[in-house]
Amino acid sequence: MTQLPKAKYRKDYQAPEFTITDVDLTFNLHPTETRVVSVLKVVRQGNHEKPLVLDGEQLTLLSIKVDGVKVPEDSYQCDEQNLTLDTSLDTFTLEIENSVNPTANEALEGLYLAEDTFCTQCEAEGFRRITYYLDRPDVLAKFTTTVIADLDKFPYVLSNGNKIKQAELDNGKHLATWQDPFPKPCYLFALVAGNFDVLRDKFTTREGRSVDLELFVDKGNLDRADHAMLSLKNAMKWDEERFDLVYDLDIYMVVAVDFFNMGAMENKGLNVFNAKYVLANPKTATDQDFLNVESVIGHEYFHNWTGNRVTCRDWFQLSLKEGLTVFRDQEFSSDLGSRAVNRIQDVRVIRSHQFAEDSGPMAHPIRPDKVVQMNNFYTVTVYNKGAEVIRMIHTLLGETGFQKGMKLYFERHDGNAVTCEDFVKAMEDANGQDFSVFRHWYSQAGTPVVTVEESYDANAKELTLKLKQATASTPGQEQKVPFHIPVKWSAYSEKGERLSLGNNDVLHLKESEASFTFENVAEKPILSLFDNFSAPVKVKRNLTDDELRVLLAHSEDDFSRWDAAQSLFTRIIEKAISNNSEAELSVKTIQACQNLLRANTDPALKALALTLPTASTIADGYKTIPVEAINTQLKSLKIQLAEALESDFTELLNACSSNKPYQLNGDDIARRQLKQICLSYLAELGDATVGNLKQQFEQADNLTDQLGALQASVWANNSVAEPLLNLFEKQWQGEKLVMDKWFSTQALANSEQTVERVKSLMTHPDFSLKNPNRIYSLLAAFTQNQPQFHRADGAGYELIGAIIQQLNASNPQVASRLLSAFVSWRRYDENRQQLMKKQLESLRNLPDLASDLFEKVESCLTE
Repeated sequence: MTQLPKAKYRKDYQAPEFTITDVDLTFNLHPTETRVVSVLKVVRQGNHEKPLVLDGEQLTLLSIKVDGVKVPEDSYQCDEQNLTLDTSLDTFTLEIENSVNPTANEALEGLYLAEDTFCTQCEAEGFRRITYYLDRPDVLAKFTTTVIADLDKFPYVLSNGNKIKQAELDNGKHLATWQDPFPKPCYLFALVAGNFDVLRDKFTTREGRSVDLELFVDKGNLDRADHAMLSLKNAMKWDEERFDLVYDLDIYMVVAVDFFNMGAMENKGLNVFNAKYVLANPKTATDQDFLNVESVIGHEYFHNWTGNRVTCRDWFQLSLKEGLTVFRDQEFSSDLGSRAVNRIQDVRVIRSHQFAEDSGPMAHPIRPDKVVQMNNFYTVTVYNKGAEVIRMIHTLLGETGFQKGMKLYFERHDGNAVTCEDFVKAMEDANGQDFSVFRHWYSQAGTPVVTVEESYDANAKELTLKLKQATASTPGQEQKVPFHIPVKWSAYSEKGERLSLGNNDVLHLKESEASFTFENVAEKPILSLFDNFSAPVKVKRNLTDDELRVLLAHSEDDFSRWDAAQSLFTRIIEKAISNNSEAELSVKTIQACQNLLRANTDPALKALALTLPTASTIADGYKTIPVEAINTQLKSLKIQLAEALESDFTELLNACSSNKPYQLNGDDIARRQLKQICLSYLAELGDATVGNLKQQFEQADNLTDQLGALQASVWANNSVAEPLLNLFEKQWQGEKLVMDKWFSTQALANSEQTVERVKSLMTHPDFSLKNPNRIYSLLAAFTQNQPQFHRADGAGYELIGAIIQQLNASNPQVASRLLSAFVSWRRYDENRQQLMKKQLESLRNLPDLASDLFEKVESCLTE
């Protein structure tokens, strides 16, 4: 590289020398030469000797004027990254004209043209690819945007705020002018132009204002938009009722596009969505797709206040908006659906992905201290662990106290760009609390390990509980100070009866260790610790199998029941790996599973409890990951469970099957979840289950059941797998979002031929390396296939390494996401280490390595 990317540090933050108060943008859209005229009201707020330095990338500068006068060429400098203007003025109007090439923009950052639709993505630093600007989140301005385009090709031209003008022009063109009355950073700017079908509705706020709702989808997809619209209205109503927050514009628009690097973007009043999180009907979307649409629609709407009205001072504060908004969308989904099921699924993400991130070379706090490329910090740590930190605040304060803190937060900071510290301070001040120790969750990386010791004195009827915490070193942080860890708990007798040992259901671990004594305890209790996953920690504890089975059967906390089942399964697998023997499923554990299947409880909870831990979750317990052993033992345990519980699975499969038409409600979703788990176990029994698989596939009136049968057959390597794959392809070829599931199903198959199959699928007509959704569905899914991506001959590494090199030049953001699969390379055996290191070194040696990749490669290879 001609110049190595430089790191930025949170400690070096300085307020901008200039700010911009008002922006007037005019776009004359053209596929290869879009003209952009920006008129900026600039105000100096720093050193009078400093020039104005604007960010700009991949732009062609055409003219500059200050207060209407053309700027001489010797008064400014323009290079590949900046436009520097020498000026002594304190306030002035700056007019810049430049051009961009949307068609050539395959990185999908800034303004781009894909499949006849103009679209923008400006977070984190994409606006500088549109025009020259102070591209930082602490510069807030009011935007007015005029978009000019061909009327026939682009009948809809959209931007932020309320539409204040529209007109037809000469030469078959038209324009629309949009005005956003709320100051915003440029990362929230959006522009979309295309030809869509539109679903329209209205929402009346509690203040009586009528808000126009418009949902734009590709032609022919209108029948897949209803659920997204319903989810939006539910989110608007929920935010009023739960958080006392009301929408503030006259219109709210959502646009679904197929070419989009992210899931969605919360641009003020004009949300741009990856189509997979908007389009859904029973034929083309699974139950999980419907739930994902609801969650992501909610998430982006909730950003209107937590992210837009109050935004980030700098990108180190990303979790200020994302951690908080993930918590809000989790609560939204939980209030509308099953709280227990949603909580367990959220925890699975933390354990399968975030814990691994915490133990790797890219480990970082939820508020990072150092950044080279901001795109690399849109992580499960910032988002999901960030949400867990917010949840702990909620646990410490309760719902009433938390809402008091939220109210004060908005009173203090509405319309401002602030920090994580500002949020914590509002929570403290509103409730008279001291969160000085709790703040370490924002500044320290890593997953705390809590060791539990219990002793019971039968004579004194006294229980002593000792908790110790320790956090391993992470890059740049050798020593850790104690976290404030809230421990929700409950207690049970050996018979499963709930015991009352005290009035406080939350213990507070604030030091390296703490001791808690309970008096008048009539019998040795079984403690359920970290109920509801009250802190994102790992727990070391010597519970017996019998005690785990008591919690599985009797805990009043649904998460803890699920966790007990996962602990039992993990223990069986780890013991078999340690002894180099086959997993042994005890009679008592089989009985506990039978009792669970036969219990009168939520079918979805049964399904989750009987779902084995993922390979990545098991791997997290090892310093050197035993790839083959984990794979072998998971497979063995699943077959044993299928054989031992065959009659129960068959009975439940039949009971959950129904001839009634598909309905999207909690009970039916839960029933289909349990049916799928039963089918996946029975598929392991070989050709005896072919009839069940074919019947469900052929008779399904919804994609959930059809895909469930396909996945069960493929992942069990059943003889009917290939015929069903062919039937599915014939039925759905050309339906890209449905075909994504077909790609993923094969990419996740535990077969020795998976690498070769993935290579072959890259030539399929429905696959394209230019589309992030296709890449995620096939290649990113393959990297999650632990035994096959980590195939001993390195073929999986070679495949993904070559793709990363290709994407380095076209879409480095997506390439960087694929590179995450190599980050933990040091945790594998020597052979695999060398094979992965070879790929990393090949990337390092590229002459044009993108900054997105440079940061990760250097972090991985640094000793």
